[in-house]
Amino acid sequence: MTIPLLEIIDLSVNYGGIQALQTINLVIYPGEVVTLIGANGAGKTTTLRAISRIIPIRSGRIIYNGQEITRRRAHEVVSMGIAHSPEGRRILAQQTVLDNLELGAYTRHDRSTIKADIEQQFLAFPRLAERRNQQAGTLSGGEQQMLAISRALMSRPQLLLLDEPSLGLAPAIVREIFTIIRSLHNTGVTILLVEQNANLALQSSDRGYVMEAGQITLSSNAADLLQSDRVRAAYLG
Repeated sequence: MTIPLLEIIDLSVNYGGIQALQTINLVIYPGEVVTLIGANGAGKTTTLRAISRIIPIRSGRIIYNGQEITRRRAHEVVSMGIAHSPEGRRILAQQTVLDNLELGAYTRHDRSTIKADIEQQFLAFPRLAERRNQQAGTLSGGEQQMLAISRALMSRPQLLLLDEPSLGLAPAIVREIFTIIRSLHNTGVTILLVEQNANLALQSSDRGYVMEAGQITLSSNAADLLQSDRVRAAYLG
């Protein structure tokens, strides 16, 4: 039996007096792409932030690679193999593309392999290679999203958390970003994806969870969710 890479057990998170997540349960197996879909404010981003340990947890457990990380600090979680590409990209706009990639490897100390990994990222993202010495804030929106994903990959994660990678991008660039996601999937990177474009997200995923008001209300194979009347009416237009 395959052991989960990530398991969330009865997780609850409060923001002030508001319960943002209510005893959610979720599992991801190695090599999967799993998507979280739901309306704005459903708790999707909060879930990713809880996993990456940048917000406090009220109750519940997070198990990663057989180890409990519920009380770990954010930098420890990165060192253990979880990388987070946040909503809004959050690149360092005044730093160069190269600087951003180097900072993505801040938990690592293997200088020679870091340099090799940067060159690998430039092979995977040729537009970033062309702009390696350019300030990141001057890149287009699509290029900034590529940089955000590439920077996250510099920590050599086993689990990549992607939060709204298509947000604010033109349709042609969105298709390019999802081609990148599928390519990462093919290389064996496990991905938890939060995405407003539920149709594209499910087409690119193995399984999915539907979140409503801080709770998971439905989970299934992505193909089944694409055919679900309930999901189609609420999220697929």
